[in-house]
Amino acid sequence: MRPCSGYDRSFKKEYPDRVIVEHFDVTQRNEVRDVFDRIGDLLGGLDVLINNAGINRQIATHEFTLKDFDEVIHVNLRGAFLCSRAALNIFLRQGSGLILMNSSNHEIVPKPNCVAYSVSKGGLGNLMRTIALEYADRGIRANSVAPGATITPINASWKDDAAKRSMVEKHIPMGRSAESDEIAAAFAFLASDDVNYITGQTLYVDGGLTLHTDFRKNWTS
Repeated sequence: MRPCSGYDRSFKKEYPDRVIVEHFDVTQRNEVRDVFDRIGDLLGGLDVLINNAGINRQIATHEFTLKDFDEVIHVNLRGAFLCSRAALNIFLRQGSGLILMNSSNHEIVPKPNCVAYSVSKGGLGNLMRTIALEYADRGIRANSVAPGATITPINASWKDDAAKRSMVEKHIPMGRSAESDEIAAAFAFLASDDVNYITGQTLYVDGGLTLHTDFRKNWTS
């Protein structure tokens, strides 16, 4: 386990007695197992798992190293599987539970120079749908939120560069990137009791990016 950061300490201060912070590697099955065992002991159960860990590498596919490919797949997909498996064992004992994946619009939209990221998000979608179907009759649901361009650290390559940000945002029908709280609101919606009949679905929160921006103009004859 890793020591708490200053951000973790401030978060715990803001929500005293309501936050438990654990630092662990989602790609390591023993660390995942130990953390989920402690969660079960400390909280007496688990209501919602959000698979949020993710990394990216931007390299042309013909130059993509196996090391870079494996690192992205291990964090984005293997990690989600390991955490989902651990959560499912708790959910099955209690007869209920919800798994939410932090996916991407690249779950269905290819992204050149990001082959591992695109593959991992496509796999994440099928991981979610498989879990949703397999456990639907046992009180367990699974869904995904698929953000588009969002102002978060994973997008550091363009979010603080005005020219690059403009290039990204001109492809978005709504004309801007999302703020992180707009994505968080989608997770809160899917985790609420108001949508207990939704499972196996991906909610795209991307300002219309998956609507194929170029189709806004009637270019057909």
